[in-house]
Amino acid sequence: MIKLPSSIGGAPFSPTSLKAIRLLRKGCANRPFFHISIMEAIKRTTDPVIEQIGSYDPLPNKYNEKLVAINFQRLNYWIKEGAIVSKSVKKLLGLAGYFPIHPESFQEAWENRKLILERLERLQAEVAKIEATKINTPDASGLDSSKGTSDRSEPSDKS
Repeated sequence: MIKLPSSIGGAPFSPTSLKAIRLLRKGCANRPFFHISIMEAIKRTTDPVIEQIGSYDPLPNKYNEKLVAINFQRLNYWIKEGAIVSKSVKKLLGLAGYFPIHPESFQEAWENRKLILERLERLQAEVAKIEATKINTPDASGLDSSKGTSDRSEPSDKS
């Protein structure tokens, strides 16, 4: 507890009174789910929360959507009260349009596009290699290409 001089207000200030808006991981192994919660800034994520203002499901559903639900009225209230917003929540709210897009989001998108381009180039090289081997190899199926029949004779059915 820090005691301020009475000339500037004199009210005691406790660093534990700071609130934080952060993601709390819930769900099972290999199936994460996050709650967007308000809690004391210094507390561990296992401690009780003050309020849950939203949720985030990072795994895409069958429509390839990552679902986010946020109560913006309560978010505005806590930001006006001086709550600290964690980096992960800032990134999420930036993608939602509430904050400016976080610079790390741009970096991640650039890296993902680069990886996709490299995979595409690798696949195209493999396809070209397979096409080249198909053209250069003779037909090894045992069919005579001029007759369209096999080299061995099949028994005829006499009934």
